[in-house]
Amino acid sequence: MLVSEFCNREVVIVDRETTILEAAKLMRTEHVGDLVVTDSRNGRPVPVGILTDRDIVVELLAEEIELNKVSVGDAMSYELLSVKEQDGLQETIEKMSSRGVRRLPVVDAEGVLVGIVTVDDLMELMAEQLTGLVRLVGNQLVGERKRRQ
Repeated sequence: MLVSEFCNREVVIVDRETTILEAAKLMRTEHVGDLVVTDSRNGRPVPVGILTDRDIVVELLAEEIELNKVSVGDAMSYELLSVKEQDGLQETIEKMSSRGVRRLPVVDAEGVLVGIVTVDDLMELMAEQLTGLVRLVGNQLVGERKRRQ
């Protein structure tokens, strides 16, 4: 299965100049725990960083930094790891696991943002697959009982 088949295509983005306070309000309004920071390339968003709710709490609030005086560019994670939309599920999980990241921007062949994949998305997908396997076993047992009557 390819990342493009299950990634979320509705990504909330910001630019580096956005204040942390504005970013936090956007996270609240959009009900998301991350914002993908982008630059524009030919009018298309190219991911350059990511800002998470954890970044805000651990790095800024805990240090009592005034949120309206700090920009997203000051606080975002710069070592951005992303996946291509043609990458496979296993490869994506391995990348996330090796770097200890819960969210990955998904880009096309030109590096343009097309989606995001999160650990939550992957767990939901796997839960659906496991549920299908459980149903299979249950249906098999029902079928065997009917044949034996």
